[in-house]
Amino acid sequence: MSSPAADPALVAELACQSLALDGSGAEPERDCWRAVHRHVHGMLPSEYDIREVPEELYLAVLAARRALP
Repeated sequence: MSSPAADPALVAELACQSLALDGSGAEPERDCWRAVHRHVHGMLPSEYDIREVPEELYLAVLAARRALP
């Protein structure tokens, strides 16, 4: 089974979703983590939610987000 980070369509979709979480774009790391968290756990994190997300997927989404115009 392949890693979710190996799916370019998923990575691109999550990168776009991260943009919608905060229109200012001031915190791409936080927004990408939130988008991946929602994908993995089915909901955005609460204030004290410390569930982990796959680091490889998070880093791929963050790289894709940074590559967006």
